[in-house]
Amino acid sequence: MDYKKIKTDVNAVTRNIEDFTHGTANVYETVSILSKRANQVGLEMKEELNQKISEFASTTDNLEEVFENREQIEIAKYYEHLPKPTLIAVHEYLNDEIYFRNPHKERPDEF
Repeated sequence: MDYKKIKTDVNAVTRNIEDFTHGTANVYETVSILSKRANQVGLEMKEELNQKISEFASTTDNLEEVFENREQIEIAKYYEHLPKPTLIAVHEYLNDEIYFRNPHKERPDEF
């Protein structure tokens, strides 16, 4: 998924708690879904950032030789201005872009 194209809030916004119960009927289950999705998004963004920064890594790193790489700084600044993974997860949930299921609710007779 391309997180750069998501139009969501960059800062935290006060939301109506009832908006988070339409899919699960349980706020705590929704929070669990959002946290798992935010972890997925965060890991994907971290891997992408590490991959881009590793392109600029030099093989001769000394403590005396610390060069200021403008490309790395620009990439880091760009990722700092992206929405946080939690806000992306909330945006996806409220727009019904997350698929989730609860196996305990599907087969309650097995327990």
